[in-house]
Amino acid sequence: MNGPDTPRGCPVAHHGAELTRLYGAEAATDPAGIYERLRKEHGPVAPVLLEGEVPAWLVLGYRDARRVLDNPRQFTRDARVWRDRADGRVDENSPLVPMLGWRPDCVSQDGEPHRRLRAAVTDALQAAAGRGIRRHATHYANKQIDAFAGTGRADLVRDYAEYLPMLVLSRLLGLPEAEGRDLVESCAQVLKGGGSAVAHDARIQEILGELVVRKRSEPGSDLATALLEHRAGLDEDEVVSHLRLVLIAAHTTTSNLLARVLQLVLTDTSRLSGLISGRLNVSEVVEEVMWDNPPLAVLPGRFAASDLELGGHRVQEGDLLVLGLAAGNRDPEIRPDAGVSVQGNQAHLAFSSGPHECPGQNIGQSLIEVAVDVLLHRLPGLRLAVEPGELSSTASTWESRLDALPVEFGG
Repeated sequence: MNGPDTPRGCPVAHHGAELTRLYGAEAATDPAGIYERLRKEHGPVAPVLLEGEVPAWLVLGYRDARRVLDNPRQFTRDARVWRDRADGRVDENSPLVPMLGWRPDCVSQDGEPHRRLRAAVTDALQAAAGRGIRRHATHYANKQIDAFAGTGRADLVRDYAEYLPMLVLSRLLGLPEAEGRDLVESCAQVLKGGGSAVAHDARIQEILGELVVRKRSEPGSDLATALLEHRAGLDEDEVVSHLRLVLIAAHTTTSNLLARVLQLVLTDTSRLSGLISGRLNVSEVVEEVMWDNPPLAVLPGRFAASDLELGGHRVQEGDLLVLGLAAGNRDPEIRPDAGVSVQGNQAHLAFSSGPHECPGQNIGQSLIEVAVDVLLHRLPGLRLAVEPGELSSTASTWESRLDALPVEFGG
């Protein structure tokens, strides 16, 4: 492998060497180890392979990630310039397409088209949140807890964190609760990748397409109706694409973040007692997790708009870049001692940055605050049912998810 001081070109040029894969067995069990090894071998930007042996640059450095995220003219979100896709190396059945392919939504475009579509999404989300996000979160948190409250035991991943965000989102989008529950698995599979990702993505789009047809004739107080009626004049494909974007992005990140917040609280008795006594605020714990375990470890994706230099590498026009949010948050250049408190520091990369920064982050934060408060209120004596070291995670290219969080309570 090349050292950090060796001249380097586009990731395709590294195919003669053994490139690191961001998928497969090693990536599933030790993504953080991979990031740190790549940082030592290549510096703040490293050549990697994604599913299907597709080359990409993984941005590991914090400052480099901010440069990419904050400069859409150099690093566009428009996948139509992706050279490997244009050259036929990435076909329609690739599991990368649901995560990286171009769509008529705001995250696939820059400039004026982006501003037009993002304004519609932001306005619709604000209107939906104003109709009672905390009330909906409280209702569904209690409903989920009711199912296991009498047993004295639960898995807070499977029984709580995996479903609660989707139930609230379903209400906001205008979907029936049963359809929302069914879509949890499809959203998970899109993020996991593999052979079924494209089929699950198609299923999500089909359900949302049917929702849009219903809402044209039966409008309501929901996100689908708000997008259909917005002054930006979105067409049907644009509305479906934005509902899909909100559903997948908001559910997967919020469910993952909620699980990680609960993990941190339950593996540290001082944090747990601080929350119960009121000395500690949930938002402080969320902020800590955003730095140390962001819900998206790797953000897809940007494309070089021209030949340029990044992190000591020659990046060529049309190259794919993916952003290592977890790695950037632990970049020793900006965080030499990861043990130092980050309380009050909101400069993490967890919500992305620049013009494409997550527009719904306040909704996710509110949902998590309610979810934790309701859980601690409803389940006195809540405690971890296993040793902290027994908890395990499984990663895909894009995220690392807690496998289970077994707890006991009462008594």
